[in-house]
Amino acid sequence: MPVVTLKDILSDAFDKRYGVPAINVFNDLTLEAVLAAAVEKSSPLIVQTSVKTVKSIGVDVFYSMWTAMTAGIEVPVALHLDHCPEREVITTCLDRGWNSVLFDASHLPVEENTRQTIEVVAEARRHGAHVEGEIESITGVEDGIGSDTVARRQDLQVALDFLEATQVDVFAPSIGNAHGTYKAAPQLDFQRVSDIVAVHPVPIALHGGSGLSDEQFRDLIDRGCAKVNISTALKETFMKSSLAFLQETAAKDKWDPPSLFRSVRQEAVDMAGSLMELFGSAGRVG
Repeated sequence: MPVVTLKDILSDAFDKRYGVPAINVFNDLTLEAVLAAAVEKSSPLIVQTSVKTVKSIGVDVFYSMWTAMTAGIEVPVALHLDHCPEREVITTCLDRGWNSVLFDASHLPVEENTRQTIEVVAEARRHGAHVEGEIESITGVEDGIGSDTVARRQDLQVALDFLEATQVDVFAPSIGNAHGTYKAAPQLDFQRVSDIVAVHPVPIALHGGSGLSDEQFRDLIDRGCAKVNISTALKETFMKSSLAFLQETAAKDKWDPPSLFRSVRQEAVDMAGSLMELFGSAGRVG
């Protein structure tokens, strides 16, 4: 099955109320691992790149890895640019082949955010690509983007007006979620998801997924959160499994990099696969 659009992936998930993991990768190993997990679990997958990852690896190098690793892949996958406030980066990625972007203009007044998002949607449509939008910052800093200051939540009607004007394909509301590791149990506004979907049926993106309980995930997915973002969990899995392996290696004084890569890859595959089971996307391809 070839690479497909974000809308192709999320339409079924939204209609049938399961969640598709949208996982932020940051190198070749994590990209290959999450793709392998999707094939193993017969699950659709959204691969995400942060602006930091795009700039550090390079657009051409990353896209070459993407095309090589997805050639002949057996499950639907999409490539998404996450939290990008820079219009020029959006243009570069769309031109290169990313088929989905989150234009993060949440730092702007809603009117200006709306105006620019309309432009981004038009640009994406020319590429056959789709757009995720947001009007409120998600608390927390991720890959250098965001703020730890809790943003003011807009009225429901403001969100609905934004959706109607921009016609974004996915919407990321603030519901008490946060990027990074939660320092305390989050107090989530589940009803806000239901209220938005009831009036404007659009797939909802759940940001700050790392650290939520299984029950919170299931509740939010049932309400319309078809895209579930995961970033911190993969970073922690990658770093902690590397650390544990290297500590054991140091104790044995046996140094074999391929063994490290195999071990860390398997940890990443297992983590991604467990999310596919939890979100209900496993077994959806067949």
